[in-house]
Amino acid sequence: MISISRYLQIWLASARYSLVRATMFRGDLAIWATVELFWISVNVVMVAVIYSHTPTVAGWSLYEMLILVGTSMLIQRFLMGFFWSGIFEMGRNVRNGMFDFILAQPGDPLFMASTRKLELDGLLNSVVAAGLVAYSARKLGLHPGAADLALYAFMVACGVVIHYSALVMAMSLSFWVTSSQGVEGSYFTVMEFSRLPREALKGVAGVVFVWIIPAVVVSNAPAREILHGFEPEWALGLCAATVAWFLIAVYVFRRGLMRYTSASS
Repeated sequence: MISISRYLQIWLASARYSLVRATMFRGDLAIWATVELFWISVNVVMVAVIYSHTPTVAGWSLYEMLILVGTSMLIQRFLMGFFWSGIFEMGRNVRNGMFDFILAQPGDPLFMASTRKLELDGLLNSVVAAGLVAYSARKLGLHPGAADLALYAFMVACGVVIHYSALVMAMSLSFWVTSSQGVEGSYFTVMEFSRLPREALKGVAGVVFVWIIPAVVVSNAPAREILHGFEPEWALGLCAATVAWFLIAVYVFRRGLMRYTSASS
């Protein structure tokens, strides 16, 4: 079995390659970073427009909502930066047989498939999302301590793992179906709910997007940590969802991998 240090060396090699590739095509990097920044700006402007007509939404003030939106964006930027390209290409590689190349590499197939590339534009804009959270917290007069910030970072990491797991499960459908077109669109549609306050979802929507698909929990839990401090029920719920979704994602991927017949079939 390959040790953790060996996996770290493999990841660092992939990251080094991605950084070299990004600097070789600086114009492309600048364009995509600008597109990402524009998308973040549109979301912030939309929130500002809504709050120009009402002081609160589901009990959340303007800057509380911006902390929530910024947290959701931070999680998605990390996902896009670290994992998106590799996982998204997995479906295409399964269909055309190029997944053989992943299986021949010296590591776990899921690790090798999902960490092949870094997207620097997403990582750059994660700084913007973090800045939005910090700015909003300052406007609210919040001064979280080191423990609060550490717990917030841990919860954001849990949110990234849940997003990662959902995307892995979605793209693993490629092992069973001939085309997974539209899967990424469905993923983003579901995860759009992560920018909504928990209090805004009632009835069936609350059950689906809080208890079945934790799209709301991934952003609400860390945002509430900044706003209200440590809340055990949110922290424990997020940890439980993280473990459950990751284990399910690994199971679905490995079941799908058993069906893979390679390019020679």
